[in-house]
Amino acid sequence: MSLLIASLNSGSNGNCYYVGNEDTAVLVDAGLSCRETERRMNHLQLSLHKVKAIFISHEHTDHIKGLEGLSQKYGLPVYISSKTLQNSRLRLNSALLAAFSTSGTISIGGLQITSFSKKHDAAEPCSFVVQDHEVTVGVFTDIGVVCDQLIHYFRQCHAAFLESNYDDVMLETGRYPFHLKRRISGGRGHLSNLQAFTLFREHRAPHLSHVLLSHLSRENNCPKKAAELFRSDAGTVQVIVASRDEASAVYHIRPGALQQAIPRPKTIVKPEQLALF
Repeated sequence: MSLLIASLNSGSNGNCYYVGNEDTAVLVDAGLSCRETERRMNHLQLSLHKVKAIFISHEHTDHIKGLEGLSQKYGLPVYISSKTLQNSRLRLNSALLAAFSTSGTISIGGLQITSFSKKHDAAEPCSFVVQDHEVTVGVFTDIGVVCDQLIHYFRQCHAAFLESNYDDVMLETGRYPFHLKRRISGGRGHLSNLQAFTLFREHRAPHLSHVLLSHLSRENNCPKKAAELFRSDAGTVQVIVASRDEASAVYHIRPGALQQAIPRPKTIVKPEQLALF
């Protein structure tokens, strides 16, 4: 068995991640408009009709901006915790709201989606692991600290979207006010390059083939710097920086072998809005 994965966008201007097999897919977060989600998936030759559900990690705008339109247009069930829904102020069709806990496993088609709590400045935030038989993919962004649960699930992954939000020096010497710097780095914000790299270096599985560095700050990080840090100890793992301005390639994740990306058609995508983080 295998899984196809892609980042449709990754950053404070919008987050949306695709994980699926030949028949069934899910989206983790819906931070792009419905139209932009459609456009990017069409560009990658991914079918929205294979998407059977949307899983929401937390209520911040960059993770839910397109949720109402996307769910309603395609009749997609939304897995969102009660506190996250309450704080989101979304108007979702009650018939499309699915029972959901931030700790548990849900089966959709051949996929098993496991959620677990994380540290972030939101009401009831969670991360996700998607599994199809022996293949496991993690979506680990907006994480304030590396906890035991994150280590446990990261060790299982064949591929992972892993937050690498900021460079410590760039954040400390940058133009952000002190309170915002502390919010980002204070344990309920985001993972730094070094925190993410330490997790990658010390806890990755021998079968990990891809890591997509995610949710990079435009102001406080440098894609080249983040990639070079990870590639210094990557071995055979492919290190990809997930863009905040365009979709990634589609990656075909299989157990036991280094995989190549499915070529992505070339395009130029304009950023939707200015970054905060």
